[in-house]
Amino acid sequence: MQTTIHTALSAQRYAKAVEVSKRVRFDIDHDVIRGRQFDFNKKFLPDGLSRIDALPFLLPAERRFLSQIQGRSYANIFGLVERFISAQVLDVSRDHWFGDQVALEALVRFTDEEIKHQEMFRRLERMAAAGMPDGYVFVPDPDEVARAVLSASKWAVLGLICHIEIFVLLHYHSSIEPDDNLSELWKDVFLHHAREESQHAILDELEWLREDSRLSPAERDRAVDDLIGLVAAVDGILQAQARADADYFVTSSGRSLTPAEAAQVHATVLRAYRWQYIVSGVQGERFQAVLGGLIDAAQFQRIAGALGPIIEDVNRVLH
Repeated sequence: MQTTIHTALSAQRYAKAVEVSKRVRFDIDHDVIRGRQFDFNKKFLPDGLSRIDALPFLLPAERRFLSQIQGRSYANIFGLVERFISAQVLDVSRDHWFGDQVALEALVRFTDEEIKHQEMFRRLERMAAAGMPDGYVFVPDPDEVARAVLSASKWAVLGLICHIEIFVLLHYHSSIEPDDNLSELWKDVFLHHAREESQHAILDELEWLREDSRLSPAERDRAVDDLIGLVAAVDGILQAQARADADYFVTSSGRSLTPAEAAQVHATVLRAYRWQYIVSGVQGERFQAVLGGLIDAAQFQRIAGALGPIIEDVNRVLH
């Protein structure tokens, strides 16, 4: 009886995702860009994500420029992760080919929207490049990262994807939406992005739970190690990009910082990225509730132990 109820609820959630996808679907040019360019007199990333308040020695124009650098990488990193998200969702959709056609439609729409988002973020990169100094470098190769991520167990990949798309919503509603000092175009991008991602997060949960139901305890235990490994790989990407972005800021900001100030910029950008892409998501109630329903206490402690040094580093900014 319980299984029948759960199956019916899942079917309703797939159907709802299709309904909302049709309602919120956007066109990049007609609904988002609308002939506009970025306003470089305004910030891109809000202070709650950029952690800019940890750098009180920066002048207002420098604070704005650093927010634009972080915002540029924020868009590029989403373009990167959507490369492996779309591939993984295409893969799980095959389980519905000859079954629930509503679930199949939901996942096909999901994949189509992620491919559209990749194109939108490529457009943003070209627009940002046109208005910012030369020298910016986006370090990771999206295809190489996607291949590496997809070599992990499906359970771990779906867990990472669920985490990403939950924190997208957290970032938008808690930091981006309330900030009236952001470039209007940049803000509109993430409004429309969040509207579609809200359905993706629901589908992520459904597919992660479905994959989990197939695993033996031993397989799940190995998958937990894979998830820990994926988070470590994400942190490696963040370290490299934070270093590149901090170097770009220091060389392009227009004045010489002291060695101590430059070191503080480097440390703050890394902490900001760790907050954005790891800690804000794993500490969110929604992700903890989903993950907590799948793993046991010992597995939870393994994950917490792996995350401990990253969380400690992020929290140094807060005190």
